[in-house]
Amino acid sequence: MAISSSTRDDAHPILVLGANGKTGGRVLDRLRAAGHAARAGSRSAQPPFDWEDKATWAAALQDVRAVYVAYQPDLCVPGAVDTVTAFYDAAAKAGVERIVLLSGRGEPEALDAEKALQATALDWTIVRASWFFQNFSENYFLDEIVAGAITLPEGLAPEPFIDADDIADIAAEALVDSRHSRKLYELTGSQAFTFPEAIAEIGRATNRQIDCHIISMDDYAKVLSEAGLPPDLSWLVIYLFTTVLDGRNTPIAHGVEQALGRPPRTFADYVARTAPTGVWGAK
Repeated sequence: MAISSSTRDDAHPILVLGANGKTGGRVLDRLRAAGHAARAGSRSAQPPFDWEDKATWAAALQDVRAVYVAYQPDLCVPGAVDTVTAFYDAAAKAGVERIVLLSGRGEPEALDAEKALQATALDWTIVRASWFFQNFSENYFLDEIVAGAITLPEGLAPEPFIDADDIADIAAEALVDSRHSRKLYELTGSQAFTFPEAIAEIGRATNRQIDCHIISMDDYAKVLSEAGLPPDLSWLVIYLFTTVLDGRNTPIAHGVEQALGRPPRTFADYVARTAPTGVWGAK
């Protein structure tokens, strides 16, 4: 996807929050490749941005015209909606014109964050996404896949996973193109499938046996604890599994076609281009 650079404004950069994340990094790369002035928003950036330290917000927002908002770790965590709502207010006071919000499909708290943005005077675009393909290759399940065995809780519904590259294509364009103004795009892939089906496809592509062990949710919570995952992150994982993956998100949405005029990338294409990198082990 080529983003138009006709609206380039070097004096007023675009701030990309979550710049080290799966979507933020891709959005930042696309904007810069198109010649737009883009500012990374993260604790390691200069100036730094920290969701938990509002004193960092003013410098990060200085002279900014648009912001990509990807809240870490997730909009469902306690206090997240209040925090992003305060950020919208700070952005408006700083002179920001447009916000593109990454939202989570099927999360009640994410819907509250959407409504709070829609209630402002800011121009907005919302990209409401299902789970990412890249959760299998960039974190979350990667270590277990490499080890050859993944443990999952029972009862997970099929999920129409989405490619983070599709999200980034839409978000980057929405930050500079007014045709996406006040649009909400619900993003999924073209097919819903189960986690074991996804793991099996990765196994076939890498010529590896990757076992799936399905256990009760209670036992899974114990596994997370025994693995040393901090309690707040264990809570987040269990919440997402029991809320987002309870079947409410299985139906396919068509936001990619609506925004870009093309179908979403497929999981098969993602696996085909990822397997040769060696991230999943031998092929």
